Amino acid sequence: MTEPRATDLRDLLAAVKCVLLDFDGPVCQLFARHTAPAVAAELRDWIQQRFHDEVPVPEGSVDDPHAILSAADDRHRGSELVGHLEELLTAEELRASVTAHPTKDANRLIRRLSAVGFRLAITTNNSASAVRSYLDREGLTDFFGEHVHGRMPDPRLLKPNPDCLRRALETTGSTAEESLMIGDSPADYEAAKELGVRFLGYARNQAKRRRLEAVGEMLKVSSLGQLLDAVEPGLRVE
Repeated sequence: MTEPRATDLRDLLAAVKCVLLDFDGPVCQLFARHTAPAVAAELRDWIQQRFHDEVPVPEGSVDDPHAILSAADDRHRGSELVGHLEELLTAEELRASVTAHPTKDANRLIRRLSAVGFRLAITTNNSASAVRSYLDREGLTDFFGEHVHGRMPDPRLLKPNPDCLRRALETTGSTAEESLMIGDSPADYEAAKELGVRFLGYARNQAKRRRLEAVGEMLKVSSLGQLLDAVEPGLRVE
């Protein structure tokens, strides 16, 4: 991956007033210790034990808790299973938030973006309660306030549906044209693209990089430090 020039990132920031951040990836590694495969296995076991059923998930997504939730909704829409499964996933994400690892330079970037006047919001498929738990732990709550937009009860609103981005634009009083999303997945990119929100890919490893490159042309960084350096001390967002 060719890294963007510093001037590219400065120009990108100069064009926006609001920054929307995906949570798991750009802000922290939520499942650093309480791993996503372990959570996914628990969800699958729970479905099997209580409903004597298995839900088919897309190839390569068997360890993705959100894919399992979506698959369960596709198979049992409107049933108690989906609501209970979402509650179980929320509980597991809350548990994971206690041991989540901050993404390198993410805390500094959040503070610096806020200091120069950017509006900030979280737009994520994770539960808002898990996000708030982590933000409280890291002393970041005040930088987001009410602008934490997480998973809704209806799994059909998970990204790539742009629902959480649309809610963030509404609560921050921002337009799509003046906003930027930082995300690390094709679903993030597709949600931003649907609303016309600018997108910056965070590709911290080769696997993330390949998945982002497969969906479209975009600026990508391998480290948030590159973006941190682009927030010049004299920059002020009006």
